[in-house]
Amino acid sequence: MRHTTQFLLSATAAAQFPAPSVAEIAFLGRSNVGKSSLLNAMVGEKAARVSSTPGRTRAINFFLVSDSHSSKRTVFADLPGYGYAKISKSISAEWPAFIEPYLAERKTLALCVCLVDACVPPRPNDRQLLDWLRAQGRPLQVVATKVDKLSGNERTRNLAALKEGLGTHGILAVSAKTGRGIPELWRAIAEAQESE
Repeated sequence: MRHTTQFLLSATAAAQFPAPSVAEIAFLGRSNVGKSSLLNAMVGEKAARVSSTPGRTRAINFFLVSDSHSSKRTVFADLPGYGYAKISKSISAEWPAFIEPYLAERKTLALCVCLVDACVPPRPNDRQLLDWLRAQGRPLQVVATKVDKLSGNERTRNLAALKEGLGTHGILAVSAKTGRGIPELWRAIAEAQESE
């Protein structure tokens, strides 16, 4: 599958969000979880900027992703990482105020792709985010990144710990480096679009 990607805009306020048109897929997770690397691996080009400094993204970056073999178009929304602070009632003190309205109210938001690091034990703030999204009625897919850094036994053990700690059965193991799990993630996105 080949995709073309067009950067649309960076929004730092709800008034700047693009006009709702096609299904949107939000990518969110803690800083340094590999969001930009995964986005780039999914579309086959360097669309999202990868920074060596965690927490660089301070806006929601919107990208229009078009399938080269069909007329299907999707908007990817790359959200700021929620850093190392605990998620509060407003998600996180580090997150700008426009994040919560986007996640709670955006009509075209079809799926929240929640990234967790497969090499790191489950974190309470990841669980809080998932619980918050569930309370909002948002469809979500948990994705464990960086699985290429783990042996088979480590991967099995870590994924089991993440499932238990995050209260979910459906965790997709992916690697931006090897491409593992990316076709399955595209399928999950397609299913979310169809159910819109």
